[in-house]
Amino acid sequence: MTESSTTTDRRIAVVIGSTRPTRICPEIAGWVLKTAQQNSRLTYEPVGLAEVALPFLDEPRKPALGQYEHEHTRRWSRTASGYGGFLFVFSQYNWGYPAVLKNALDFLCAEWRDKPAAVASCGTRGGNRAVAQLRGVLQGLHMRIIDQNLELVVTDADVDEDEQLTDVAATLQPFTGQVRLVDAQLTELLTDDQQ
Repeated sequence: MTESSTTTDRRIAVVIGSTRPTRICPEIAGWVLKTAQQNSRLTYEPVGLAEVALPFLDEPRKPALGQYEHEHTRRWSRTASGYGGFLFVFSQYNWGYPAVLKNALDFLCAEWRDKPAAVASCGTRGGNRAVAQLRGVLQGLHMRIIDQNLELVVTDADVDEDEQLTDVAATLQPFTGQVRLVDAQLTELLTDDQQ
């Protein structure tokens, strides 16, 4: 295995799956990333879908062909291909996950296949309904979904009048052990791949 492929295989994209201007997802993803990175053999890096800025799916051919016509798709393909696994972080909206995340997933096909995936949702009850939906989509993309979900509870008491987290570390601290389990499961899958 080459040095560059080993580096890629140990890189985990922490995909920030919300683009709403007042979203709390970046703060939550930052905490998850920092917590997962502690003592990890993997490298966690943020990938914000707001910055990726994909339009609604506009490729004329199905993604399974890999014949991308638009530069934004080729750029997204290069980004996704540069990671050995993914940790999708998103808020639950109306019992589902954000459309921007589904759109980003639908742009590609081979780039997702056989790569480890973890799911971290947040909501007043943790976002379990959105997790169930996204896990079904990831299964359809032939990703290897780890067993441990992160269903992060963020209540009205955790946010200020502008709906921003007042103390992300205090709110999410109870989930530290679960984040470490996510890291352990991703590490195990990626280590098995390298043997």
